[in-house]
Formats: sequence, structure tokens, C-alpha cells
Amino acid sequence: MHLVEISGFLGAEYIDADQWRVSLDVNILLRELTPFEQLVCEHLCDGLTNSAIAKESAHTEKVIENTVSRVAQAFAIKSNGEVNVRVLLALAYRAHFGDKAFDKLGITCSHLSIGPNGERICTQHVVEN
Repeated sequence: MHLVEISGFLGAEYIDADQWRVSLDVNILLRELTPFEQLVCEHLCDGLTNSAIAKESAHTEKVIENTVSRVAQAFAIKSNGEVNVRVLLALAYRAHFGDKAFDKLGITCSHLSIGPNGERICTQHVVEN
């Protein structure tokens, strides 16, 4: 995996009652994620709560909370009290690793292409050799 660092901050700014401005300037990933951190993020992207992730992974809810916090730090996501860190983390994780949630739902993602041998390739997913 190649780590890409782009200076900035992923966050949101309150404009008025109906509008938020989302900043997409982000440190994409400051370090590699552990397999457990990736598992927690995949469950988070599926919409599971910390409690549900804890049950799925046979860990305590506190372990999941700490893991979510560490991964948010790895993506340089900071809470300012006005935004949901879990939502920003899901966006950052999906931007970096692709959206496996589409695979689970059987939905074709928008960055799918056909490879030279006719295989379907998602240009946003990490391919592990």
C-alpha cells in the first residue's frame, strides 16, 4: 500500500440551518491501517454501531471506540463538535480503499472499468496480491 499525504483537513462548516460546507482537503492516510482497523472501518461503512461492531468482532465496545478514534487520527480527522466523525471517517475510508459496501449490495460502483482480459476492475479498490 502506498501512503499518500495531502495537507489539509477533512471537516464540515455550518453555513445556515439548511447548509453545511464539507472540506475535502484531507490527509488521505498518515500511516497504514492494521487489519483490525480495516475490519472496524468496513463495518462502520456498513452503518454498524460500535456495539454491533463489538459483537461482530468479539471485542468490547471500548476497544471499538478506541479503534475508531485511532483511525480518525490516521486520516487526520478532528472533531469540532459540529460534525459526525464517523461519517467523515467512512467518507475518507471509502475514498482511500473503495466502497466494498457496493459489492455487498450487488451495486456497480461508478469507477468500474473493464480490464484487458474482460475482468471487472474497480479503480478505487485496493488490490492485494
